Amino acid sequence: MTQHDRLLIIDFGSQVTQLIARRLRELNVYCEIHPYNRVDEAFLQAFAPKAVIFSGGPASVYRENAPMPPAGVFDLGVPILGICYGQQVMMHCLGGLVEGGQGTAEFGRAFVTPTDLTHPFLAGWFPPEAGPQAQEQVWMSHGDHVSRIAPGFQVYGTSPNAPFAITADPARHFYAVQFHPEVHHTPKGAQLYANFVRLAGFRGDWTMGAYREEAIRKIRGQVGDAKVICGLSGGVDSSVAAVLIHEAIGDQLTCVFVDHGLLRQGEAEQVVTMFRDHYNMPLIHADESALFLGALEGVSDPEVKRKTIGRLFIDVFQKHATAVGGAKFLAQGTLYPD
Repeated sequence: MTQHDRLLIIDFGSQVTQLIARRLRELNVYCEIHPYNRVDEAFLQAFAPKAVIFSGGPASVYRENAPMPPAGVFDLGVPILGICYGQQVMMHCLGGLVEGGQGTAEFGRAFVTPTDLTHPFLAGWFPPEAGPQAQEQVWMSHGDHVSRIAPGFQVYGTSPNAPFAITADPARHFYAVQFHPEVHHTPKGAQLYANFVRLAGFRGDWTMGAYREEAIRKIRGQVGDAKVICGLSGGVDSSVAAVLIHEAIGDQLTCVFVDHGLLRQGEAEQVVTMFRDHYNMPLIHADESALFLGALEGVSDPEVKRKTIGRLFIDVFQKHATAVGGAKFLAQGTLYPD
């Protein structure tokens, strides 16, 4: 299997961390998001990232039990980019100071102006022809602020309420911004990510096409000649999983489609036609609509409905999966954030 350079995103709870990953994948960079409390020294050594990004988050670094990265991340010798809370936690850990809002909070559009310093990290920003009036629109969302940068850092951009909006320690290849480059409200944010991965030495060799081929090889290696049962709903997640697995192992896969009678009109027939007739997959169409609708008759409480559907779904799926017999693996498709 092709070994790609890997970028690690340490997630501190930002609502837009997934957008960071999207921007990187648009640049053909392989990355993974991992929550801060799952990233320790052993994880770092095993993952061996070529670069690290700290996401934003809602916490305050000076609060008790505030989310922190492992201390060893700063000794890996790889470029690090801190975003919003990620900037604050970087300053906090490296000897700077972060304080509460006190009139310096920013939520929404802001404009960053450059200092006299320049760096390749800012290539494509602050066009020279704009002269001293150069500025870039960004999206701020912070209550706390950096009041003193850590030793070794320099200031490359400021905003009215963020005097350290863009900072960097060029010697250690540490970069930090108070705004969110990943959102479209920062029009040139994608350029910053492109600059960062270029400075980190990424080749940009990861694509979804390559991922498909690698996933198929990995499935074949893991499954061997065993049988696999896949819960198929017809939605995007389970459908992609089913198609990938079927391409890898063919008729060793059996899909179980539980028809509970709550689908849109004609949807069950579409699922059966798509996967049984078009993709030629072994498919069990478990039409248990009478069972589900009978159990839900007269029930108005949404939570009771949810639990009833969940319980019956498990029972029905287990019944049909058992009937297949001899399956060693259970396949499930779900969203990456889940």
